[in-house]
Amino acid sequence: MLNNKRIMIATGGTGGHINPALAVAGCIKEKYPLAELLFVGTAVKMEARLVPAAGYDFRTIDIQGFKRGFSPSEITENIRTLVKLVNSRRRAAQIIREFRPDAVIGFGGYVSGPVLSAAVSMGIPTAVHEQNAFPGVTNKTLARKVDKVMLTVPDAEKYIRSRKPCTVTGLPVRGEIIRADREFSRAKLKLDDRPLILSMGGSLGARVINEAVTQLICERYQRKDCYFLHATGKTGAGMIELIQKEKKIDLEENKHIMLREYIDDMDVCMSAADLVICRAGASTLSELEALGKPSILIPYPYAAENHQYYNAMALVNNSAAIMFEEKDFTGDKLIETVDGLLEDRARLASIGENARGLAVLNASERIVDCICEIVK
Repeated sequence: MLNNKRIMIATGGTGGHINPALAVAGCIKEKYPLAELLFVGTAVKMEARLVPAAGYDFRTIDIQGFKRGFSPSEITENIRTLVKLVNSRRRAAQIIREFRPDAVIGFGGYVSGPVLSAAVSMGIPTAVHEQNAFPGVTNKTLARKVDKVMLTVPDAEKYIRSRKPCTVTGLPVRGEIIRADREFSRAKLKLDDRPLILSMGGSLGARVINEAVTQLICERYQRKDCYFLHATGKTGAGMIELIQKEKKIDLEENKHIMLREYIDDMDVCMSAADLVICRAGASTLSELEALGKPSILIPYPYAAENHQYYNAMALVNNSAAIMFEEKDFTGDKLIETVDGLLEDRARLASIGENARGLAVLNASERIVDCICEIVK
């Protein structure tokens, strides 16, 4: 269906937008090797590195997001953004005329706005994919114009007004996550049958999670009845020194405590885990669902439109996770919750199974099928 077709993909900003787009591009090339693909993004964000590294052609537009405040500097910056918006749409139209796509697909982020708007005005079939349970401003605006709106979770539909009924496709999950094997992963990490608690706050780290997990480790480590694997993030590097010097916990003697700055083998660590403590980004939640992992979620409160809260609630409402808003989250509450879950293994397993029940493991194929529909 897409062989000899040209597909343009607009994406950028964060891995949460870029990685699903790359997964779909890989699915297209696997099913339709004669399809031509072109990515459009900015020259200064992650897409400028990740997309070419994945082997895809890449063009750039100069666009940035709007500031949400009203200070003089933010107003000045928003005026500059408006100018960039006009110019980026012209640039997007130029790229479209040169590439002559049969369809243009947006995967969120402000970069999708000018590209999809230009494509709509030029009569080219268009679609957008929304990763979050609460749609972003760009996708809510585009939903009224494009031919197809694809959603990760059904909850998002009540916040969006589209020309046609939305299609729930799920969010593409990396193949290594789907293929991960719990027993192999636990053997690789040299774990015995004690439960593993995996915790993280993202690549930069999250102070509130670092502090609560530090309290949890200090409270439970002497029992030696579970493993801790925690990623401090860049801003939490001092946590390791704090635990060793101030809390006087010898990490050499307590091998069941594993602290890293960053987890670069997430497929291994998450598949080995019995409980995950983390933020509520869409990609992370899709991975938890794919692996059927129970989780304690602390949504990042400053995410656009507080979308992580809505992402988390999509699981909480299905008894597939436990959530604390950051303003209510403390070390004492974390200790109480973890103690309760480790004492009630039936509940822990039930939460994991409920998460697995929400998983969509063929999201890339569903999205490709939607693209075929609009091209046809």
